[in-house]
Amino acid sequence: MKTWFITGVSRGLGKSLAEAALARGDTVIGTTRSGAPEIATGSGSLHILPLDVGDAGAVAPTIERAFAITGRIDVLVNNAGCGLLGAIEQAKDADVERLFAVNVYGPFRVIRAALPRLREQGTGHIVNITSIAGRAPMASSGMYAAAKSAMEGLSQSLSQEIAPFGLKVTAVAPGGFRTDFLSDHSIRQSDETDVYADSVGKALAHLDGIAGRQMGDPARAAAAVLKLVDAADPPLHLLLGSDALRRARVKLDAVIEEIDRWEDVTRSTDIPEGE
Repeated sequence: MKTWFITGVSRGLGKSLAEAALARGDTVIGTTRSGAPEIATGSGSLHILPLDVGDAGAVAPTIERAFAITGRIDVLVNNAGCGLLGAIEQAKDADVERLFAVNVYGPFRVIRAALPRLREQGTGHIVNITSIAGRAPMASSGMYAAAKSAMEGLSQSLSQEIAPFGLKVTAVAPGGFRTDFLSDHSIRQSDETDVYADSVGKALAHLDGIAGRQMGDPARAAAAVLKLVDAADPPLHLLLGSDALRRARVKLDAVIEEIDRWEDVTRSTDIPEGE
């Protein structure tokens, strides 16, 4: 049996993941910004703690409370997040600051607060829920993609730093899932102008068109994360959803082609051997 700490369990993937872990008898410490969510506990044990991950002063005390409840955390999941769509030029400072406070600084503080205890344990798995937007960005999600790219980079470096302590890291990048992520509960949208109609406007129209019809099933995503944390050799990066797989492969092919095309220029900046 595992003990989980999961941020943002009131809805979406966080709720599905909590219910999947509880159904098999695990213990879940989940956080919500307010209220007590309706979560099926199965044969497991559920504890709910209040936490706004964007509140810098609240993170460390919440982690301390979590360890006080169970004595250990086997899986730490940074799931809570919010979104921001629209043209980069039109993004408001306050919206961008909130976006990074919740999606980057919050998870960073959760990890920082938990690491001393995880190192003492000598075992543990940190799972950061990022997004395909962080690996293959598209128009209209520039600032959101920047935040998720930051968590991708943090995860890769962190995995190398803490591997000697027996700790593991996985960055999970979902595609589109049938949650309320595209609703006003999670997404803010910058003001639109006609100047970006051919790029941002088309991208936003596409997202509006798929809202509620995404291919991804949150329950199946939760099952995939359970399989991930049970694996003896889990991946550092995991994509969820065929749409995420397609976007990632298109991006990787384009990167490789561009690297090859500009390889001579890249190599030309080295000091020649013998000089």
